[in-house]
Amino acid sequence: MEQAQDRVTESKVIGIATPRIDGPLKTTGKAMYASDHHFPGLVYAWPSTATIASGTITSIDTSIAEKMPGVIAIYHHDNLGPLYRTPPAAGFSMIVDEKRPPLEDTTVRYYGQYVAVAVASTVEQARAAAEAIKVTYAKTDHNTSDKLLGTLLSEPRPKQVTKRGDTAAVLASAAIKHDAVYSTPTETHNPIELHASVAVYQDGKFTLYETSQAVVNHRDVLAAMLGVPPENVQVITRFLGSGFGGKLWPWPQSALTAACARNLKRPVKLVVSRSMMFQSVGHRPAIDQRIQLAADSSGKLTAIQQDYVNHTSMQDDYDEGCGEATGFIYSSPNLLVTGGLARRNVGTPTSMRGPGAVPGLFALESAMDELALKLKLDPVQLRLMNEPSKDESTGQPFSSRHLKECLTTGAEKFGWSKRTPGIGSMQRDGLTLGWGMAACTWIAARTDAEATVELLQDGSARCICGTQDIGTGTYTAIALMVAHETAVPLNKIDVVLGDSSLPPGPISGGSWATASVTPAVLQAAQKAAKTLLIAAVGAAGSPFVGKKAEELEFVDGNVRLKGRAQGAVPFAEILRIANVKAVSGTGKSEGTFGNPNEKYSSHSYGAQFAEITWQSEIARLRVSRVVTVIDAGRMLNPRTARNQIEGAVVMGVGMALLEATEYDQRTGAPINSSLADYVVAVNADTPDIDITFLDYPDYNLNPLGARGVGEIGLAGVAPAIANAVHHATGVRVRRLPIRIEDLLG
Repeated sequence: MEQAQDRVTESKVIGIATPRIDGPLKTTGKAMYASDHHFPGLVYAWPSTATIASGTITSIDTSIAEKMPGVIAIYHHDNLGPLYRTPPAAGFSMIVDEKRPPLEDTTVRYYGQYVAVAVASTVEQARAAAEAIKVTYAKTDHNTSDKLLGTLLSEPRPKQVTKRGDTAAVLASAAIKHDAVYSTPTETHNPIELHASVAVYQDGKFTLYETSQAVVNHRDVLAAMLGVPPENVQVITRFLGSGFGGKLWPWPQSALTAACARNLKRPVKLVVSRSMMFQSVGHRPAIDQRIQLAADSSGKLTAIQQDYVNHTSMQDDYDEGCGEATGFIYSSPNLLVTGGLARRNVGTPTSMRGPGAVPGLFALESAMDELALKLKLDPVQLRLMNEPSKDESTGQPFSSRHLKECLTTGAEKFGWSKRTPGIGSMQRDGLTLGWGMAACTWIAARTDAEATVELLQDGSARCICGTQDIGTGTYTAIALMVAHETAVPLNKIDVVLGDSSLPPGPISGGSWATASVTPAVLQAAQKAAKTLLIAAVGAAGSPFVGKKAEELEFVDGNVRLKGRAQGAVPFAEILRIANVKAVSGTGKSEGTFGNPNEKYSSHSYGAQFAEITWQSEIARLRVSRVVTVIDAGRMLNPRTARNQIEGAVVMGVGMALLEATEYDQRTGAPINSSLADYVVAVNADTPDIDITFLDYPDYNLNPLGARGVGEIGLAGVAPAIANAVHHATGVRVRRLPIRIEDLLG
């Protein structure tokens, strides 16, 4: 059980901008990513993918492929061997979005689905063989349409997500109301590191080197799919070249690689190609949202209704959850959120940075801007006057909420008071300026975590935890926690992560990892210190022999009598005297996510202010600057936190102006499946970014008062830009991305 811990209000290391301790490994090339691993006898796998989006495989001819140079094996439905489905998920175990194991049957449900796999001595030989496999299909009609509202749903009626009051009655009689549909397209995760799996099979046990944001869950899922005990599977992800949610849960290539290694009893490597990243490893689904708002003449909201539908795959039910923030971000006595799923012949969607709230807030915050225009109210003022005193969806008090300060601080830093509301009324250097803003929020939570801290005789410390660092700075954050408790310098702290054989740690998703490990790491270090004090009073030759452990304290890396600086002894010396190489302690903390007994509604908040420039003569639209103010508790490492927000803002520029996966309606194929055709924001698109963190530690969440910052930085950016575009051009774009064609009228 988790023990109560004192809140940390002061620290010599927490809150100090600190370079990443893993930075030198990455810049020198010593960091090993999944596809970097190589073993004697390793061979390469390459999938053969479906060229239809719906139908049945009638035959597979492998005769040519089998005779090609270097080919070792060709596997398909008839000869791969057993792979099983996972049992129902429990907590954060057994989670997988595409539940069908690879090659389970001969039915094709989306373009790019794996239908076979070639294994050869080199990756080039494997690819050539996979492309030589001849598959014949009985094709059936497919549907990849992005029109969702008003189409057939997976259930007879939309589900009710949140409800209070009677929105229908209020909307029917309201004098001031707004009603519009907002759409966001399919977005594809495009981390630099492709999904990859390296499987080593020996004596019935699997060691899997994976691109995973959740190594413990990955182990559980693969053990179930392979039909072996969890102790026979080890998943390792020491470093990740980003994931953005796309690497949270296992994808078919992982089980396929492991099955090939099992069959051949040789190490097998499979790296998903960039085009396959658009097919078989998830995406943010296309979403339609209808937002209806009603307000009285003063601007007080009287009703909010949000009806969303997102696409999902033919077999799996992925709900984007677009109403995640709607129930509590503004005060309204009447509120209804409904959600529905529309089946399409696409790969199964998955979490993408800020799932639910990010697309949901695009719709809601765009609608709030439109309502402000109808009310002739300043958009900031409209939001301020609808601030709730509690979470009206649950009745809970907020754990910590400083959205008002985000809005007022952001407005001041941006210079919002100089904004003139007229369309196209602001000019600079011959360009038309547009100023827009949006509020944002993201859930704050913890998941179960365990960690062990060791104090070693050489004066160093070591922390192990079965979480992972996906590039966000988790190695450094944990090192800072250990340094805070032990006073061991960062360069003498070894943090070991990314291995499912370590004490089970949290997923790296939801911006929850740091908040989750904090109580466990602090507790582990404190327990190691207690063990050290016991050694200090029991070791022959120790200056503390004859004392009781309760009379001692561990302060600044030294053991001393309580309250007495004189006579302090470095912990390394105590261990040397005791002839003990190391003392350790293990900490455990329970999660808050999904806990029905939670006392508080816990979220982070922010405000995004965006400036765009519009040059109508050449139809040139640019985001010139963004001011973002974030209330996310205490920043353990402002340097990496700022980096997270900067990256999220740039991703928001891409969401607003550039990103959309396009499906060929004739074939069902994602047709812009490369980084040449799927346009993402780059350096030239990056605006000036001004970031302010409000310093309001949330001690209800953990002793350091820390919340995550990954998702909150993306939330609100797209609507702020869309609102700025309207201010400059008078064109209200409700379907992302905003295209030049939208603005040419």
